[in-house]
Amino acid sequence: MGSVRDERQTDTVLAARADARAQSGRSVEVMPYLPAASSPCPPHGVDPASLVWGETVKGGGYTHRVVARGTRIRFDDPTGDCCAHVLLYNADEPWERLNVADTQKIPWQAYLGPGHPLLSGDGRVLATIVGDTSGRHDALCGTSSGAFNREKFGDSAPQGLSPSGRELLSLGAVKHGLSPRDLPPSVSFFQGVRARADGSLEFTGSAGPGRYVELLAELPLIVLVANVPHPVDPRPRYTVGPLRVHAWRSRPTGPGDAQWDDSPELRRAYLNTVDYAEARGL
Repeated sequence: MGSVRDERQTDTVLAARADARAQSGRSVEVMPYLPAASSPCPPHGVDPASLVWGETVKGGGYTHRVVARGTRIRFDDPTGDCCAHVLLYNADEPWERLNVADTQKIPWQAYLGPGHPLLSGDGRVLATIVGDTSGRHDALCGTSSGAFNREKFGDSAPQGLSPSGRELLSLGAVKHGLSPRDLPPSVSFFQGVRARADGSLEFTGSAGPGRYVELLAELPLIVLVANVPHPVDPRPRYTVGPLRVHAWRSRPTGPGDAQWDDSPELRRAYLNTVDYAEARGL
């Protein structure tokens, strides 16, 4: 066992400063990449210089970001074990937020996939799923709660070994002036659920490693993400792998894009979104 002198010295202000500066330039596997262009794993075909967000979120971790209208956000599952529980808010007026009921009702589809809009309760599209190689997602169950995790894993504290999704999303929300009361049900990516004919739920799990989902921000967004096990995952242990997040500038959906005229209901939702954005000069 090493002596105290062999260990990092932080017992004085000067020693603490020297120790902190010695860590400069070091990196770990899970962290935000600053600048985003320094990400070691940018999406294939994306110029790293165009990235505005690059991060690897640990299992049991969370992240949050404000992104501009027209931003593409890509979630990658490198191990096949991540589960991204996502909430979206209108960054200019956060009382407008993801509504999972309308997200299923407007496109007449309960299961998320390519072209699926993520809608607010005000009839506007917050984001569109524009890429998906997983197909294993969920808009039915939401994320895990503190009570659920304490019963299943014995702990739910955000700093513990088995944090709940709701408690992590609450931490992200506070950083944007929101409270736990502002957390609606979330959508989940990379761990699938299907409804059986009798109404019970079947956990379909992951599609395997190396899958991704891309969202297109149709309005300026607050994005909250908790990377925790899905609440109906039957595995007894707290099992969740890292999640990669990258984002870059693009353009929002407009007339002529495939999803614009997918249905009369969807066209109306995009028209509502563009009308709102143009009135605000976005």
